[in-house]
Amino acid sequence: MTHSSQRFMSRAVNFICLISAALMALISINSLAASIDAPPPPDIAARGYLLMDHSSGHIIASEKADERMEPASLTKMLTTYIVLNELKSGKIKMQDDVLISEKAWRMPGSRTFVEVGKKVPLETLLKGLIVQSGNDATVALAEYVAGSEDVFANLMNQTASALGLNASNFVNSTGLPHADHFTTATDMATLARALIQDFPEHYSWYSIKEFTYNGITQYNRNKLLWQDDKVDGIKTGHTESAGFCLVASAKSDDMRLISVVLGAKSENGRARESQKLLNYGFRFFETHRLYAPNESLTDVRVWKGSQEQLKLGLNKEMWITIPRGQYDNLDAAMKVTPQITAPVNKGKQYGMVEVSLNGQPVATQPLVALDDVAEGGLFDRLKDEALLLFE
Repeated sequence: MTHSSQRFMSRAVNFICLISAALMALISINSLAASIDAPPPPDIAARGYLLMDHSSGHIIASEKADERMEPASLTKMLTTYIVLNELKSGKIKMQDDVLISEKAWRMPGSRTFVEVGKKVPLETLLKGLIVQSGNDATVALAEYVAGSEDVFANLMNQTASALGLNASNFVNSTGLPHADHFTTATDMATLARALIQDFPEHYSWYSIKEFTYNGITQYNRNKLLWQDDKVDGIKTGHTESAGFCLVASAKSDDMRLISVVLGAKSENGRARESQKLLNYGFRFFETHRLYAPNESLTDVRVWKGSQEQLKLGLNKEMWITIPRGQYDNLDAAMKVTPQITAPVNKGKQYGMVEVSLNGQPVATQPLVALDDVAEGGLFDRLKDEALLLFE
């Protein structure tokens, strides 16, 4: 071999080694990326907190989220939910004139400055509740809906139970301190999620930055509305005993997050700690819709029915929230009930969809029948009975 040939072979070997090293490094990097989970959440200066994805309901981060705490004016989210539900049912209307009682007029704390004995449009009171957190407007609405605030409090607890707020109790519509008036960060996130889902046409009111009534302009106390364009709600709260509280929601692309901060030390503090949670969620997590409702995911055999095939799917859409960059590591499996026999009722469960990430379960949802299947005729039943002997 000539000297030049040796040089060529040496360079070729070196080049191949470089390429191999680069490929091994790339494989190593990809393998590392696949195994990296999100870092732990930031330290939050509050008595309790929670960060939830709105679509999936997945809790991304929390601390003392199920400990009983005072909600202060976060209570008004439930008052609003009830008023909006009454509007949706047609029992009351935005144009209704609401008579302001002396009790409503005398309410301490934040105010809309309504006047006793005057009639105020329900829409005005609702904006006073949402934007200004007016205790007077809140009590006026409670009395209009239920006749008295005491009866309204009963309605609040019934509604809370229906929404799954299992660790809360309410004795007034405003959140003024009371030994039997309490909630948890988990319940407040659940309530916020329901408010956004059930009344999307009115949720935008929570992003209103100011409201003027009776010649007095007041500003929304949610500082994040001015600091972060992604934030569009929801509610602040403060009493001496509850500290400074904030339930915030923000949307980036198709991902909406809900943060709950209870018992922060200052108005700026609740905004700062909420912003930290939202930034953390958007930076390190992503949410995907895997399956639509009533979409056929598999066909299965039905025995002794008027037809042999049954479509199975989900009765509600399936969302998952996972660390960013992990989507390709998801696995989905279906466990179907063996030997399905007619009659079949639409909506009945016949298995489960199970989604896992790197071998760890992240979501499950029932597989249900998407159609009815009636019992077959005598010949079909006898034929399938015979076939089943060989199954």
